[in-house]
Amino acid sequence: MRRLLLAVLLACLAAPAWAHGGWRITKDHWSQADEDGFGRFVQAIGESNCSSSESCLRNAANPYRHTDQAFVDIDVDCAKLPYLLRAYYAWKNGLPFSFVNALSGEGGDLRFTRTANRAVSRHDFIDSGSGINGPEAVRETLETVFSGTYRTDAAEKRGVLSDFYSPALAPGSIHPGTIVYDVNGHVGIVYNVDADGRVYYMDAHPDYTISRSVYGAQFGRSPARLGGGFKNWRPFKLAGAHRDGAGHLLGGHMVYAENDQIPDYSLVQYAGTEPNPSGDVKKARYTYNGIKLGFYEYARVAISGGKMDYNPIYELRETMQTMCNDLGDRAQFVNQAISDGISAKPHPARLPDNIYGSGNVEWETYSTPSRDARLRAAAEQFYRDMKEMIGLWINRDPRIVYDGSFLKQDLLAAYNEQSNACKITYLTSDKRPVTMTYDDMMHRLYRMSFDPYHCIELRWGAQGDELSGCPDSREKRRWYDAEQRLRNQSDRTYDAQMGFNIGELDAGGKWTGIDNPPPVDVKSLIDNMGDRVPFQGMAAVGR
Repeated sequence: MRRLLLAVLLACLAAPAWAHGGWRITKDHWSQADEDGFGRFVQAIGESNCSSSESCLRNAANPYRHTDQAFVDIDVDCAKLPYLLRAYYAWKNGLPFSFVNALSGEGGDLRFTRTANRAVSRHDFIDSGSGINGPEAVRETLETVFSGTYRTDAAEKRGVLSDFYSPALAPGSIHPGTIVYDVNGHVGIVYNVDADGRVYYMDAHPDYTISRSVYGAQFGRSPARLGGGFKNWRPFKLAGAHRDGAGHLLGGHMVYAENDQIPDYSLVQYAGTEPNPSGDVKKARYTYNGIKLGFYEYARVAISGGKMDYNPIYELRETMQTMCNDLGDRAQFVNQAISDGISAKPHPARLPDNIYGSGNVEWETYSTPSRDARLRAAAEQFYRDMKEMIGLWINRDPRIVYDGSFLKQDLLAAYNEQSNACKITYLTSDKRPVTMTYDDMMHRLYRMSFDPYHCIELRWGAQGDELSGCPDSREKRRWYDAEQRLRNQSDRTYDAQMGFNIGELDAGGKWTGIDNPPPVDVKSLIDNMGDRVPFQGMAAVGR
């Protein structure tokens, strides 16, 4: 009897939710105005201070938040966030929506297949006359999509088409709402593109937090067959529908645009701008107006419409601020592992089968190997970029915009200022506060443990007296030492078998990492920068 009463009560509570959750389709396709509106919606969310999908949809940046009586808060990870925003916007604006709901692929885990996944079916939301239940439709979408949904061939031509296409790297083609996909299992959504071609994105995480960063080398290169990099939502149209007396579109089916029907479809991000008959991303070469550029530099220049001048002071400040945000996000993960008692647990006898894409819930939630690898990749790219800019300045390249007289001193002053403005304080295991500047964290970057079973001191790469309060056993310290080669690398390989024990890590071998990490000490680079080449016929100019 009590169960019957409970069922009746729940049914009564659900009835008004359906009334408020009706999704009526009034447009047969997404017009440019709709895409622009979606971009503004994403940008507003991205530029707010929201830190989870729940807080983002409740935030004042969401103009539809007061219509959500029926929409129970929902948590999402990185792969689901773009679909949440897209489906939600479609619901609130009477737009049609469809998504790939089944994939086929080779190699086991569809998140990390070596060949492309293929879409084999999709689900269209069709109004049969009484409206679509918006909350249920959004949840159905989110229960289905995952990072493997993005892992499709950018050159696909036949069969069920994916939800995305590969856009040109050009002004307007990369915009708020564009996706950035890392084939190592991570997805972000662009929320802003500035005049200099910087692409700002937000991404969700396994603990459902949302962070923000700037696109760069942390999103590794990808062959076209795996579809990494930039993706735009594929255009489609609701065909064969008819309107009822109120103007709602009923029935019909979705027809998707093929790649060659999309004006800004391009494979340049994979094949390069120069002849590359094989299409191999490793052989891709990029030039802009006759100037040879690396891929990430080319992407920025092309997206900005050709802006090729760089102010080293500004670039240094912007990059350090972005990396500081990423370090702050990492601190939240580390603190969560400590507060939830994971570091106090015994260390498992083996690492997960793959530390970057583990099916182990505890490891997936509390470890940071992918996050740390992205940090290292960004730091390594920062070092390379600053080295190149300093070299251009020394050689008086007109692309360097600097009006001062002493670049070295100005770079050092800016570095020190930004470093001191970026401080993270943690409590050691014996409750001593340790404050680290940005420069401190760069010097211990390759020592920071990704392993959630380590004490907080090891998570932050402590040494000497700072490490004295760590309660980790000799066995756990052995694990820390054995994982050093894994910490040295920024490359992430998700199809590698990595279920190593300590002895196997100590022995080295395939997938156990690299011996020596690349340089990331930008301050040392500045300290040791050379003199400018003299003008022809003039004496050497000082630093």
